[in-house]
Amino acid sequence: MKPSVRFPVSPTLLRRLAYASIIANVAIVVTGGAVRLTASGLGCPTWPRCTDESYHTTPEMGVHGMIEFGNRLLTFAVGVIALAVLLAVLAQRPRPRGLLPLAIAVFLGIPAQAVIGGITVLTDLNPWVVGLHFLASMAVIAAAYALWRRTVEPDGPAMPTVPAPLRTLALLTTVVSATVLVVGTWVTGSGPHAGDKGAARNGLDPESISQVHADGVFLLIGLSVALVFAFRAVGATRAARAAAVLVAVELGQGLIGFVQYFTHLPGALVAAHMLGSCLVLLATLAMLWSTRERRPVAPENRPSPAAEPVPAAV
Repeated sequence: MKPSVRFPVSPTLLRRLAYASIIANVAIVVTGGAVRLTASGLGCPTWPRCTDESYHTTPEMGVHGMIEFGNRLLTFAVGVIALAVLLAVLAQRPRPRGLLPLAIAVFLGIPAQAVIGGITVLTDLNPWVVGLHFLASMAVIAAAYALWRRTVEPDGPAMPTVPAPLRTLALLTTVVSATVLVVGTWVTGSGPHAGDKGAARNGLDPESISQVHADGVFLLIGLSVALVFAFRAVGATRAARAAAVLVAVELGQGLIGFVQYFTHLPGALVAAHMLGSCLVLLATLAMLWSTRERRPVAPENRPSPAAEPVPAAV
């Protein structure tokens, strides 16, 4: 039997690919917003084809068809990066624990997100499905972030860096952050940017649901500020720094939100707010991860060289 050949991937390359996956998934959220803000949501009126006869746009469909089809093509680019990450993880020797499930989750999340995007088209941009499409992208970004963090951490046990009550507070802040994102999709679904002139709205009162969203933002900022002082009080410098970054991102996002509301939702600010949503999510996850750290396995606890697999000869 011919011996197998291994193609190991350097940890540096894997980290860069994982980081690129985060950037790509954030980019597709922003470009997806551009599709909606330019009223190009039905530029390709069906799915998975762009028209009943063609998988690609036609000149007759104009700029809206080009924008929508371009966003669909970007999905393939994001999928290629996710596939590259998965292959790199499979080739990793030794492979950190938990890395493969995360790589699979990110890779499978791309087609799942695309299918939900297709359903938005088939339902004529139903606002609840559009919101689910956005939240699916947020879930993929979260998985991509977890994957990237796993590539930069040593392969050892995760140890808490703050007391248990503060870890609970950090988790509560993360839940509130996720809730703010969900309510934000309800605000969007009640507003004017439907993605197409004929698309329905969710029927919620824009002013009332915007107030609920704003209340959630105030709660989130309050919790985040409390975390900054609490982490500093226990000497958790890294966690305090991460919480401070989260507060800064939240304040910036909140400022954009208020300005866009009082200026009647100009497209440029809405796009910036969508990017800000991704940054709030990433900053929240960074804060949560800062409450624990992985420490290298002590030499005496590592497998002896004789117990490790020997690469097959070519």
